[in-house]
Amino acid sequence: MACQSVAAVMDEQALLGLNPNADARYRQRAMAYFEQLKESQDAWEVCAEALAKGIYSDDHVKFFCFQVLEHQIKFRHCSLSAVQQQLIRETLMKWLQFQLMNTQPEKAFIRNKAAQVFALTFVMEYLTLWPKFFFDILSLVGLNPHGVDIYLRTLMAIDAEVVDRDILHTPEETRRNTLIKDSMREQCIPSLVESWFQILQTYQQSHPELTCQCLEVVGAYVSWIDLNLIANDRFVNLLLSQMSMEELREEACDCLFEIVNKGMDPVDKTKLVESLCQVLQSAGFFNVEQEEDVDFLAKFSRLVNGMGQSLVLSWTKLAKTGNVKDAAETLQAVEAKVPLLLQLLVHEDDDISANIVGFCYEYLHVLKQLPQLTDQQKANIEAIMLAVMKKLTYDDEYNFENEGEDEAMFVEYRKQLKMLLDRLAQVSPELLLEAVRRVFTNTMQNWQTAPFMEVEVAIRLLYMLGEALPAAHGAHFSGDTAKTSALQDMMRTLVSCGVSSYQHTSVALEFFETVVRYDKFFIVEPQHIPGVLMAFLDQRGLRHNSPKVRSRVAYLFSRFIKTLHKHMNAFVEDILTRIQDLLELTPPENGFPALLTSDDQLFMFEAAGILIVNSESPVERKQALMRSLLTPLMDAFRLLLAKLPQETEEERQTALADCLSHAVGFASRTSKAFSNKQTVKQCGCTEVYRDCLQAFLPALSCPVQRSMLRSSVRSFLHRMIICMEEEVLPFVPAASEHMLKDCEAKDLQEFIPLISQITAKFKRQVSPFLQQIFMPLVLAIFEVLARPAEENDQTAALEKQMLRRSYFSFIQTIAGSGMNEVMANQGAENMERIVFTIIQGAVDFPDPIAQKTCFIILTKLVELWGGKDGIVGFPDFIYKHIVPACFLAPLKPTFDLSDAQTVLVLSECALTLKMIHLKRGLEFIQFLQQEYLPSLQVAPEISQELCQVLQQPDVKVLKNYIKAFFQRGKL
Repeated sequence: MACQSVAAVMDEQALLGLNPNADARYRQRAMAYFEQLKESQDAWEVCAEALAKGIYSDDHVKFFCFQVLEHQIKFRHCSLSAVQQQLIRETLMKWLQFQLMNTQPEKAFIRNKAAQVFALTFVMEYLTLWPKFFFDILSLVGLNPHGVDIYLRTLMAIDAEVVDRDILHTPEETRRNTLIKDSMREQCIPSLVESWFQILQTYQQSHPELTCQCLEVVGAYVSWIDLNLIANDRFVNLLLSQMSMEELREEACDCLFEIVNKGMDPVDKTKLVESLCQVLQSAGFFNVEQEEDVDFLAKFSRLVNGMGQSLVLSWTKLAKTGNVKDAAETLQAVEAKVPLLLQLLVHEDDDISANIVGFCYEYLHVLKQLPQLTDQQKANIEAIMLAVMKKLTYDDEYNFENEGEDEAMFVEYRKQLKMLLDRLAQVSPELLLEAVRRVFTNTMQNWQTAPFMEVEVAIRLLYMLGEALPAAHGAHFSGDTAKTSALQDMMRTLVSCGVSSYQHTSVALEFFETVVRYDKFFIVEPQHIPGVLMAFLDQRGLRHNSPKVRSRVAYLFSRFIKTLHKHMNAFVEDILTRIQDLLELTPPENGFPALLTSDDQLFMFEAAGILIVNSESPVERKQALMRSLLTPLMDAFRLLLAKLPQETEEERQTALADCLSHAVGFASRTSKAFSNKQTVKQCGCTEVYRDCLQAFLPALSCPVQRSMLRSSVRSFLHRMIICMEEEVLPFVPAASEHMLKDCEAKDLQEFIPLISQITAKFKRQVSPFLQQIFMPLVLAIFEVLARPAEENDQTAALEKQMLRRSYFSFIQTIAGSGMNEVMANQGAENMERIVFTIIQGAVDFPDPIAQKTCFIILTKLVELWGGKDGIVGFPDFIYKHIVPACFLAPLKPTFDLSDAQTVLVLSECALTLKMIHLKRGLEFIQFLQQEYLPSLQVAPEISQELCQVLQQPDVKVLKNYIKAFFQRGKL
C-alpha cells in the first residue's frame, strides 16, 4: 500500500485545523488537505490505514478519515482499482472489529458517519462485489452490543439510500435500488429478520436503547419485505410484550403502526387489524382513561388512527368491488373501534386527540355514503359532535395577549376540528344544527356566570355553521326554513342577550366576527342595527382596552357598513361624530399612543366615505360632510410638509414622511366609496378632492424623503384619475414634471403606469400633454438604463429589466390608443431612435415578456405607417430593420422554443410578418424570396413554402409553420 503522492503518514499540522476551536489559518490548511486527499489517486489510503489500525484517538480526525473515504466511495468508486476497493472493505471490517473490543463506544456522530460509509459501500458493491455484506457483518458482530449498534445504524442508513421515498433519485438509481431490494428479499431478508428478533429478545431488559433502534429498523423495512416474516405470533407477541415496557412502548407502538400501514389485500388487512386489536384489547390497552403516560397515548392514538384508516380503506375497496359480505364485516370492525376513537378524540391532551382526527374524518365519510343510518350510527355522530364542541374550547393556559408556539399549535388543531365539523354537516346537517342550537342557547342564557371559554366556543360554533352549512352569497336567512329560523333565532339571541359586554378579548372578537359573517341577518331584522352599532363604537369594540380587538373591529366595522349602508341613513352623522377622534392623523411628536394604527384607520376612513356617499342627504350636505372629513387631513399635511425639510435627523424625517404618506392614503381610501351610480361629481365632492390634490402635489418637490412621498402622491393620482375623470387633467403636467426630476429606475417604473392609465382613459384629450412629455420621459428612461452598474448587482439588473418592460408597455399603450401623432410629432431623429429601441428589445434582450410587447408594437406601427398613406420612408425601415428582427430574434441561441413564454413571442413575431404582408402585399413576398431569405442561406423550396403560408388567410397555420421553420433553422 505504497502512497506515492504523500507520505504514509498524515499531515499533522493540517489535522490541527479540524478542531472547531482552531484558528482560521489551520482551518484553511485542513480544508486544502481534505481537497488534496479527496482528489489524489491513492493519498486517501492513509485515512483507510488510520481507521483500520485505530491510529488516532481525536474524534475530529476519525470523522475526517470517514469523510475522505465517503468521497472515494460516492464519487470515485468506479475508477478505484480492485485492490483499492478491497482495501475499503477490509478497512471497514477492521474498524468494526475494533468497536467490538472497545469498552466505550465511539461518539454518536462518528458511528452515524461510519454507518453512512458502510451503507454507501453496500449500495455500490452488494449486487456485484460484496453479496455477503450482511453475513460478514452479522458473523463478526454476533450479539456484541457495540457491534449491533453499528449494524442497526447501517440498516437505517441503507434504508435512507435505497428505500426512503422523500429522497429524489435518478431513474438509474431507482432501477438499481429495485434490484438491491429484490436481491435482499431473495438472499438475506429472512436472516435479517431473525437477527432483529434475537436483538429484540436479548436486549429488551439490558439495552433498551438498542431495542428501540431495532424496532425503528423493523418499522422502516416492513413496508417492502414479506409481511408474514413479521406479522406472526412469535414476532407480534414480542412486540406486544414490549408495549408494556416503559422504555420500549412508544417505539413498539410505532413499529406496530408501520405493520398496520403496509399495503395489502383488503380482507387480509381486516384480519390483521382485528387480530391485533383483539390482543391489544385483552391486554388492557383500550382502557385509555387509566393510562397516565401522555407521550405513549399519543403514539397509541396514532396506532389506532392507522388501524381505523386501514379498515376504512379496506371497506372502500370491498364496497367498490361489490364484495357485500366482507364489506359488511369490515364496516362492523370499523364501528367496533368508535368507542375507542371517542375516548381518544375527547382526551384532554390535544396531541392525543389530534392523532385520531384522520380516522374520525374517514369514518364520517363512510357514514355519508351509507343509504340509511342506524340508531347507533346516529348516536356516534352526536357523540363526535359533542367531542368536537368540547375540544374546540380554549384551556386556561392559552395566552391571548402573547401568543406563542403552544397557542399556534392549538389554532392548527382547531382547524382540524373545523374539518370534522364541516364533515359532520355533510353527514347530518339537521343533527349538527340542533346540537349547536342547544349548546348556544344554554350558554347564552347564563353568559354572565359562564367561563369565557364556554361563551367563546358557543359563539364560535354559531360562526362555524356559516361555512359548515354554506349558502349562496351568504344568504343564510332565505330558503330552507328550518335552517333559516334556527340561525335567525341564534342571531337574535346573540345581539340582544348582552353577551357583547363580556369582558374577554376572545368573546369580544368572536361576537364581532359572527355579527359580520351573518350581516344579512340585519337586512331581515334591521331593528337590531342600532344596538350592534353601539357595540362597534363603544368600549366593547373600537374603544376596547385590547389593541388586538380594536384593530380587528376596525376592519369588521368597515365590512358591516359596506353591506348595510342602505340601512344606516338615520345614523350617519351620529356615527361620524362618534368616530371623529379615531380619524385624526397622529403626528409623530404627539407622545400619546393612538387607539388605532394607521392601517386600522384606513378602514375607518373607508367606512366614513361609504356612509357619506351612500347617505340620502342632499348633495350640499354630502359635500360638507366630505369636506369636514378631509380638511383636517389637508391642514395637518401642509403643516407637516413645511416642517419636513427643516428636520435634520433622519429618524424624525422618516417619521414625518410616514405621517404625510398616511394622510394621503386616508384621503385616497375615502374615494373607494364612489361607484358608477354614485360618482364624485354626482355627490358634489369634486372640489374637495381638487383641494386635496392642491394640498398634496407640493410634496413632489420636497427635497427629502422623496421616494416615500412620491409613491403616496402617485397612488393618490391613480385613484383620482378613476374618480375625478377629466377634472384631474390640469394637475397632471406639473405632477409629471416633478416626478421626472432626479429619478431612479424604480421611480420611473412606477410612474409609467400612471401615464399609461391617463393615456388609456382619456386618449385624444391628453394628446397635447403626451406629445409634450413623451421625449422627456423617454430620455429619462434612456438615461437610467445607460447608468453603469456593478456586474454582480442582481437588484440593479432586475430593476433595469423591469424598467425596460415598463418602457415598452408605455409605447404599446401609446401605439394601441390610436395616437400615432404622439410619436410622429417627435421629429424624425427621435422617432427613429425610439423605433430602434423597440427593434433592439425584440432581438437583443433575452426577456420574452419584453420581446412579446416589442413585436406587438412593431405590428401596430406597420399597421399605422406601413401602408401607402403611411410615413414617408417607413416601408424602407420595414425591410431594413423590422423584417430582419422577425428572423434574427428566433434564431438567437437564447430564444428557447421549449419555453411557453418564448412561444408566445414567436406568435407575435408571426403576426408582425402577417401585418407586413397585409400592408405591402406582393412587394414583401418578392423581397423575402429574392433578397432576404437567400441572404440567410434558406433553400429556395423552403423560402417558397414560407411565402405560400404567409399568403394564406389562416394565421394559425402561419404560427405553427413559423415554429417548425425556426426549429429546423436551429438544428
